[in-house]
Amino acid sequence: MKNDKQMSKLLSLLLRHSPETAHLNMDKEGWVSIDELCTNLRLYKGINIDIETIHYIVKTNDKQRFRISECGKKIRANQGHSVSVNLGFEAKVPPEILYHGTTERFVSSIMGNGIKAMSRQYVHLSSTEETAITVGRRRGKPVVLKVDTRKMCEDGYKFYLSENKVWLTDFVPKEYINKEQIVWYV
Repeated sequence: MKNDKQMSKLLSLLLRHSPETAHLNMDKEGWVSIDELCTNLRLYKGINIDIETIHYIVKTNDKQRFRISECGKKIRANQGHSVSVNLGFEAKVPPEILYHGTTERFVSSIMGNGIKAMSRQYVHLSSTEETAITVGRRRGKPVVLKVDTRKMCEDGYKFYLSENKVWLTDFVPKEYINKEQIVWYV
């Protein structure tokens, strides 16, 4: 069996982006049967995993990317989907400022076109600058952008808070990004 980190990455791939690679039946809210997940990982990927291990991975995942249903028989990703799912988010009022972690190679495009969801359903924003640094660092030298979410809300934009405390919105137009407070990290 793969280690927990590798398994968490595989679960992210299957539950956020490509359930079809393991022939998973995902419902419109992103839920997949844990029994089916275990069976199909064995059949189509040659990976033996049991329900207890899935529960352990969900419980110990440092980013809290997954959620087990109330009945304990289904699993889904909390956010970050590129497949269309309805996670049932209700609009929430975010803090006045949220942060977006990126890398230096994307700053020019963002400043010209805004922050787009790209292949995901939503733009991901962080409550803290530290989290945004971590997000940006995954793909290179991090850059943190401050987003005026108070003004966005006043202008009618909607925000949602995922189970693992990631703020989500459809799009951040460039005029809501504070150009004077872009923070570049080395």
